[in-house]
Amino acid sequence: MATDEAVSNVVLITVDSLRADAISPYDGDQHTPVLNSFADRGTVFERAFATGNWTPFSFPSMLSSRPVFADGEGIGITESPTLAGTLSKADISTGGFNAANGFLTSHWGYDDGFDEFESFVANVGSSVYSRYLATHPTVEAWLQLAASPIRRAGSWLRRETDDRPFLDTSRMFDVEHAASSFIAETDAPFFLWVHYMDVHTPYVPAPRYIREVSNDLLGTHRMLLAHTRTGLGWDVSDRTLTDLRTLYQAAVRQVDASIGRLLEALSEAGRDDETAVIVAGDHGEEFQEHGHLAHYPKLYDELIQVPLLVDIPGSEQRRVERQVGLDAIPPTVTELLDVQPPDAWTGSSLVSSVRGDEPPVDEPVVSVTVRDENVTSQPIPRSLADGDLLISVRDQEWTYIENIETNEHELYYRPADPHQQTNLATDPTPEQRERIEAFTSITADHASVLRETETTAAADDSDDDDAIDDDLEARLTALGYR
Repeated sequence: MATDEAVSNVVLITVDSLRADAISPYDGDQHTPVLNSFADRGTVFERAFATGNWTPFSFPSMLSSRPVFADGEGIGITESPTLAGTLSKADISTGGFNAANGFLTSHWGYDDGFDEFESFVANVGSSVYSRYLATHPTVEAWLQLAASPIRRAGSWLRRETDDRPFLDTSRMFDVEHAASSFIAETDAPFFLWVHYMDVHTPYVPAPRYIREVSNDLLGTHRMLLAHTRTGLGWDVSDRTLTDLRTLYQAAVRQVDASIGRLLEALSEAGRDDETAVIVAGDHGEEFQEHGHLAHYPKLYDELIQVPLLVDIPGSEQRRVERQVGLDAIPPTVTELLDVQPPDAWTGSSLVSSVRGDEPPVDEPVVSVTVRDENVTSQPIPRSLADGDLLISVRDQEWTYIENIETNEHELYYRPADPHQQTNLATDPTPEQRERIEAFTSITADHASVLRETETTAAADDSDDDDAIDDDLEARLTALGYR
């Protein structure tokens, strides 16, 4: 029988570009033993959805329980009541460590409320050579491949682990060390946020994890060849697509192992019995389900459905089928730490669904993206003026997508069409037409809120691109975020 044990600390682990079916709690064919064990004792939310296809479109809900663009003209949470800020005011110690995603930095307000915050966006140097490498990670990978015999010999002589990623730009060990130190050195109560970037393109995991997830040896030459072909815009063959999927899954396993070491750090510090842990993806990743790779501005499930796992000490294992949005994370954390959430937050706590049998509130999940005519080459939008506004609505069975500007509609019935390939809105039945009308009402309301914010935003908004320093722009470019 479950007991409501006291929770003194909460650890939130987020993984960039992690789609739900990439881990074994959602797909038994995958190899993520740490997260599988985690799910065996915690709660798996079967239908968790991100609020956008990109990090800056999803994270406002994850760390401030607010829709992107709801509080200002641009991306970011500088105008929103943040989770860390709310906890800090309640005398909760806070630490945040982000593995060099430039959109999760102080520039966009993500340091707000953190006693310790490190984004690991390194200085890339002033030389043409260093800035070129910073914005061309595949070239850097080739150079590291050439030096790999020396690097591996040095690691062997120093008796270092073979867990290290092929590319050092993932900053996995830096983040892991900072988080482990925070756990060891911080008195309860505390909130710790850790964000991994290893699953983001380019997928360059340590060779040992490639071997773990594949039936044959996928050499580093094939790894780099796959990235080179896609980087140069060549046609992606079936073999290249298979290689990319293998590399992606190996990167997922690499993060899975690192999460295991963080959980061990909690145990070694004697904190595991009083610490709730939440694991979530911020958005997914496409492997040509709708014609592209990575995460371009679309709102299909491969980009929007993400894992959400919650382990609260003393709670029983369960799986929750009702849909939930990632804006539920902040109120869940505040309830666990007995802190009053801000009235402005849109999400509802999931604690009663984890500790008991009460289902989450039955509300559709709304997600947005902004797309211009150059789907595969547009920069990440930083305001609604950067393209057409697309809004999707999801309940337990249906996905509805609308281009607000062009009035184009898409409707998918996921139980029969899990990959959203048959658009029922082209010739809807009367019942489907009624459903479209109901969803359209939701998208219209959401668009109205965002448009109102856009028209009232101050002209000197703090998200002005001119204020972004050169190092940050270089790192955003390295991620494909120009």
